[in-house]
Amino acid sequence: MGTSQKKEPNVSGTEKELTPDQTLGLVSLSLMQKLSQKDPSFSWLEEDKIEKVNLKNLRDRLELTQLAINTGAPLTTSEVTALIGAKPGKSKLERAGLLATKIARNVWKISKTSQGNSFYRN
Repeated sequence: MGTSQKKEPNVSGTEKELTPDQTLGLVSLSLMQKLSQKDPSFSWLEEDKIEKVNLKNLRDRLELTQLAINTGAPLTTSEVTALIGAKPGKSKLERAGLLATKIARNVWKISKTSQGNSFYRN
């Protein structure tokens, strides 16, 4: 006669590890708890988005400024404000190494300031 042997589950170090299904269940549970709150905040997601948007806006602004300098294209007051970051009040505006010169009413030209005219020399 054969003896029947019962297989005992392996209770070595794998007891504390979670299966993929259990891990997914825990993540889903915590997400559902977060969504059930009165004001669920996803600030940990928004910070990355805001940072990427800010970097993209900065890069776009720098590229447009370089294009305006290279082409010498006439710009409106609002475009100069967006590119330089300050609304020009006089016929000349110098900021961050750039010089915006008023050509006519609501028409401006941006150029780089020369090194000799800089107030912040080393």
